[in-house]
Amino acid sequence: MTTEGSLSISRRGILGAFAATAITAAPTFSNAAGFLRGGGDIRRLRMYSGRTGESIDTIYWIEGDYIKEAVKEINYFMRDWRTNGVKSIDTRTIDIMAASHNLLDANKPYMMLSGYRSPQTNNMLRSRSRGVAKNSLHMKGQAVDLRLGDRSVGQIAKAAAACRAGGVGRYSGSNFVHMDCGPVRTWGR
Repeated sequence: MTTEGSLSISRRGILGAFAATAITAAPTFSNAAGFLRGGGDIRRLRMYSGRTGESIDTIYWIEGDYIKEAVKEINYFMRDWRTNGVKSIDTRTIDIMAASHNLLDANKPYMMLSGYRSPQTNNMLRSRSRGVAKNSLHMKGQAVDLRLGDRSVGQIAKAAAACRAGGVGRYSGSNFVHMDCGPVRTWGR
């Protein structure tokens, strides 16, 4: 915000300008875990939602610090669109998504199918599908279901699994990958 006679520059504005000029190399599969431990100077998340028509492109971490405003925006973006319920998304899940995107060297944003799910939404989905867990990590803000237009389910799952930071489920028939910050495990084909 600027006023006559004074200039005020926000941290977010500075970070945006920095990000616009920064060039970073994508990590390889072999150093994915190092990236999650802080090997990168900035972390960025790009997604859109076909359900709400919204999109997000934000730097949420820089030089060891999460940017509270950006994480708050991510929490809102990943809300349960059916109930409009918002939950704090575990930053470990956000980091897995960002690291996987970098490993894929992808330019397109993720399409988010499901982030936070309220218990009501989870129960409704369970009644329609055997693939929805009763105690889903989606209800804790620790899971996300994603697709990436220019990458296969197998490629996305391989990148997420390379992070060795949580669960990765391949749902090839439905064309999406589940990522969470729970125990390290994989499933699906």
